[in-house]
Parts: sequence; structure tokens; C-alpha cells
Amino acid sequence: MILFVMAIHWFAQILIFLLIARAICSWFIRTGSGTAYKIYQLLSMLTEPVVAPCRLITSKIQTGMFDFSIMLAVVFVIIIRNLLINLLYFIA
Repeated sequence: MILFVMAIHWFAQILIFLLIARAICSWFIRTGSGTAYKIYQLLSMLTEPVVAPCRLITSKIQTGMFDFSIMLAVVFVIIIRNLLINLLYFIA
């Protein structure tokens, strides 16, 4: 069971890292055909399933030019990770 808990933890950590990397890349990389843009596209493809529902939630709130969907996605990943790990410890 400890292996399963560690797998959940590491999956969440990697997903958080990818979300933060996407946010940082979005500040600097807009368009192009270079390697950096391809990395940004890959990050977007990997994290969009998590960010899209959060974008729907944040679109209802008027935040101006700021997009808080990635920050909300990080918070949701942390909450879900903690819930799953606590649930596994409770079951065992």
C-alpha cells in the first residue's frame, strides 16, 4: 500500500511541476516554431485536461487580464492528492 501512496504523491508532484512550468513558459513564449515553443505546446497538451475545468470555474469570476486557472488547478491537485492519501491510510 505504501507503494500506491508514493505513486499518488509522485504523480501529483509531477503534475504540479508541469503546471508551474506551463505558467512560467506562458509568460515568455507566445508564438514560434522553435524548441521552446514545442516544449510549451507539450506542456499545454499534458496539463490541459486539468486546467480546462478550472478555466470554466474562473471564467465566471471577473479577474481582468489575469488567468488564475493554473493556480486553481494546482490547489485542486493538492487537495485531491491529500484526500486520496488520507483515504488510503483510513482504509488500511
